[in-house]
Amino acid sequence: MSSLPDVRGRLTPNRSLSDLTWLRVGGPADWLFQPADLQDLQKFLAGLPSDIAVFPMGVGSNLIVRDGGLRAVVIRLGRGFNGIEIDGARVVAGAAALDAHVARKAADAGLDLTFLRTIPGSIGGAIRMNAGCYGSYTADVLVEAQAVTRAGDMVTLTPEDLTFAYRHSTLPEGWVLTSATFEAPQGDPQALHARMEEQLAKRDATQPTKDRSAGSTFRNPAGFSSTGRSDDVHDLKAWKVIDDAGLRGARQGGAQMSEKHPNFLINTGDATAADLEGLGEQVRKKVYAQSGITLEWEIKRVGDRTLPD
Repeated sequence: MSSLPDVRGRLTPNRSLSDLTWLRVGGPADWLFQPADLQDLQKFLAGLPSDIAVFPMGVGSNLIVRDGGLRAVVIRLGRGFNGIEIDGARVVAGAAALDAHVARKAADAGLDLTFLRTIPGSIGGAIRMNAGCYGSYTADVLVEAQAVTRAGDMVTLTPEDLTFAYRHSTLPEGWVLTSATFEAPQGDPQALHARMEEQLAKRDATQPTKDRSAGSTFRNPAGFSSTGRSDDVHDLKAWKVIDDAGLRGARQGGAQMSEKHPNFLINTGDATAADLEGLGEQVRKKVYAQSGITLEWEIKRVGDRTLPD
């Protein structure tokens, strides 16, 4: 590999990624870079040879790193990128700030970002996936996002630049989101916190929150998330078509489709990335045979299936 720029943060070679993902699987990255601050990140990307791939990684809550790892520099933002500030009706959050923390701090200020409370992950990931639930999405409240390009330049992105869609946004390869500004509706802080407690209770009652999972495995074929309302329909929800295909509790190696919520892929203790992705592909195949519906992965899968020789 070409020589890498000097940094003030931490640059670790051949770093296993399994302990950085919620599913606890995956091989090593060629390098893991944890920048000290924004300037450190910009200087690193500006000096990084163009033939070296870059993979920005959040908290690994919606990710399978394959067993062979990543031939790339993985960039993981930390303390220098997790601040949360309130400015009137706006919330400015670092890309490494946890969604739940942003929701709580916004509620303290009487600002309604409650839909973020039950979404695992960080703000950078929420933007990348247009995260949402209960009928609300990141795209609904985003004013702008800041990012560092692969060349190390700072840019400001509007929602139009990001071309949001269901569980999707567009960002050029190697760009790293660093912060975001949201504009939120106002609400009574006590009522907002109470709503979040209700959402948490509902989540814990219906999802395997005690197991190792990466959240929803497949996107809903209906093209939208659950609304949480009494009139919500389930015919084209991923969990329903999986259940109808008889795959609740299906297993492959140490991987299982949850008995509690069949759209959750879980590591029962000794799963490999190959077990998890393989079970997911079997589910896709059997659901298609049963219903003619092609399930699309919501979990991002990256890396090589085997280590290089």
